[in-house]
This record gives sequence, C-alpha cells and structure tokens, in this order.
Amino acid sequence: MSYFRELPNLLYQSTLLDKVSSRDYVLIKNLFRRVKLQDYITDKVAFFDKYTILDLQRPDNVAEIFYGKADLDWVVILTAGITNIKDEWPISNYDLYRYVENKYGITEVNNVHHYETIEVKDNRGRLILPGRQIVDQDFKIKTPYDASATKFYITNPDIGGGGGAPPDPDANPPFAGYGSTKYTGVNQEINPVTGISNYEYETLKNEKKRKIQLMKPSYLQIFLNDMRNIMYYEDSSHTINSRLSVTDNTRLIGP
Repeated sequence: MSYFRELPNLLYQSTLLDKVSSRDYVLIKNLFRRVKLQDYITDKVAFFDKYTILDLQRPDNVAEIFYGKADLDWVVILTAGITNIKDEWPISNYDLYRYVENKYGITEVNNVHHYETIEVKDNRGRLILPGRQIVDQDFKIKTPYDASATKFYITNPDIGGGGGAPPDPDANPPFAGYGSTKYTGVNQEINPVTGISNYEYETLKNEKKRKIQLMKPSYLQIFLNDMRNIMYYEDSSHTINSRLSVTDNTRLIGP
C-alpha cells in the first residue's frame, strides 16, 4: 500500500533497548497525519461512480481496474468511506458460508433469523405495503376497501417483478418473475410475511458491502496533489524539512 509512502517522517526519541544514549532517535512514519474527504465532497454525486465489488476482489484488484494502479488501493478504501477493512469489506461466498456455520452452527444455517414483509401493490401499481420491514411471523394487513382496486399483488422485489411497472391485471400470470401472488377482492386480510434464514441474513449484510462509491478517475490527480500538500510540514522549531520533523526528547534535561 503506497499510502504509507505518502506520510511524512518523524524523528522520535528511541525506546529501543540497544540505544546508545538518551539522545538517540528513531525514524518513523507520522501516523497522526491522516487525510479524509472533505464533508462537502461526500455529498457531491458527480464526484463518485458506483461500483460493485465482485467475489474474491481485494482493494488492490479494484484499484487496478478503476485507477490502473494496484498500489492505489488506499484511495479505494478512503473514498469508499471504509475505516475497518476487516469488517467493512465483503468476504468471499466460500468464507461467508464457513462464517455462518461457525456463528450459528451447521444445523441452524437455514433456521429462520427473523421475518420480513413482502411488498404489496394493487393492480394500479400503488404501494400498499413496503417490503423488507421486520415484523412478527403472524403480522397481517387488510387490503384497502377500494372498489377501483380489486386485485392485489404480493411480490418479492429482490426476486423479480417488484420495483418496476405495475402488473397487468389481465395477464396470466400477472408477473413473469417468481414470487408474485394475486389476491382478488377488497378489505381482505392477508399475511405478506416471509422468513429470512440465518444464511440469507448474513448474505444480505455481505451483499450490501459490495455496493460502494469510488472517486472518479478524472479527480485522482487533483486528490493526490492536495493530499501531498497536506502531508508537508510547516516551518517550526521542530521542522527539519518539509518531509521531516523531530519530537521533543523528554529524556534530555535542559539548563
């Protein structure tokens, strides 16, 4: 990761056991110098491109594809807003299954983790109930008492049919995609609930991590130049040059 090459250097009083005297220093990287995107930039849609992390891709793979250099992986991590790569970067499908097995036990991988609503629309495409709401297993609603809406459709928006144009009430079946159920009548009690297994739950969490935003390549050089300017030391009694500073040595006793 070339990020550490960008950090300025610091002479710090030596704590090594083999030091010769209290005047010994060691050369280290100044990890306290950090950069982040300006808050006003994070809200600029035009500054970013959407990117989906593929299975087994690492930050350096994404940097190679997106910016043409694998050692710009730190730019990927920084602009994606990732602060903990271990927890916030998606794991492979293979590792995910092993993780679920270890977390819940082999016999409970497919047990229900919780229940969620399934999206409900009427024959005009009007939303009756949004999907993905956590509810109890016996959660029920009544279809609206509306003579103009005599057909209602429950569909899983993640498995086809949902989120698009309203269904054709005369089509058979009303949706080409899987997961659609037609109900006729008004003021009808229905139970639009589905169980989400432990494996599905962890998979959904992992899939969300795949959707990131990356700084557009056209802004890369400007970003790098600004970052390097931030890394320069200003003139002071501790500054040796723009890339090297020295700390106070608390082991030295002044006059």
